[in-house]
Amino acid sequence: MREWRLAGVVAAAVVALDQVLKQAVVSGIPRGEERNVFFGIDLTYVRNEGIAFGALGDGGALIVVLTAVALAFLIGYFALHARRPWLWLPVGAVAGGALGNLADRARDGSVIDYLDPALWPAFNLADAAIVIGILGLLYVVEGPRKPRGAAGEPRAGDAAGEPRAGDAAGEARAGDAAGA
Repeated sequence: MREWRLAGVVAAAVVALDQVLKQAVVSGIPRGEERNVFFGIDLTYVRNEGIAFGALGDGGALIVVLTAVALAFLIGYFALHARRPWLWLPVGAVAGGALGNLADRARDGSVIDYLDPALWPAFNLADAAIVIGILGLLYVVEGPRKPRGAAGEPRAGDAAGEPRAGDAAGEARAGDAAGA
C-alpha cells in the first residue's frame, strides 16, 4: 500500500507543479511570444493540439482515449508489480505527466507548451515527466546489467564451483600450492 501512496504523491506533485507553471506562462507571456532565459532556451506560450511534435494534431478524442488506455496499462502493470523497488517513482512521474496534459485538453482542447530549446519543439513539465518516467521505468524493470560471471555464476567454459584465475580463492590456493 505504501507504494501506491508514494506513486500518488509523485503524480500529484507533477500535476500541481505542471499546472502552476502553465498558468504562470499563460498569465505572463502573450501567446506566440518568446523570452530568452538561457542561451538556446526560450520561454514561450504555444498550444499543441496533438501529441509529441504536434503529431495527430486533429486527434481530439483519439488522443484522450489513447492516453487513457496507456494509463490503464501502466496502472495494471503497477498493480501486478508494485513491490518492485522504486517502481512507484517512474509510475508516478508518467501518470502525473499524462494527467497534467489531460487536464489541459479537458479545459482548453490543447496542451500548453512553454519550454522551447533551440532546434527542438516546445514542451512542458508534464512532457518531461513522461519521458524521464519512461526511461526510469525501463531502468527499474530491466535493472542495471550485471557483468558476466557476477554473483557466483560460472562463465562459459568454467567448471561449476571452480575458482577462476584472479579470484581471491584461486589466488590463495595457487599461493598455498606454490608454498608447499
